[in-house]
Amino acid sequence: MKLRPLQDRILVKRIEEEQVTAGGIFIPDTAKEKPMEAEVVAVGEGKINENGTRNPMSVKAGQKVLIGKYSGTEVKIDGVDHVIVREDEILAIVG
Repeated sequence: MKLRPLQDRILVKRIEEEQVTAGGIFIPDTAKEKPMEAEVVAVGEGKINENGTRNPMSVKAGQKVLIGKYSGTEVKIDGVDHVIVREDEILAIVG
């Protein structure tokens, strides 16, 4: 399925964290938190401002970003969990 976000929305896929700590301790699924790091899958065209021009997006597909644990709207596409967030919900670009 092909999905293209509208305006200033961004489709991201959360990157799962390690299941074992550096000390070798196994972390069960019930103790895990939602990962904050995500990979950008698709980007909208940008929001239209008051004078009618479109603001360019600051992220591109393929970049890694940090998002809030509970931000965005979770969707399932082809059996894979994704999150749709607005550009202002992105905290930082990684790398």
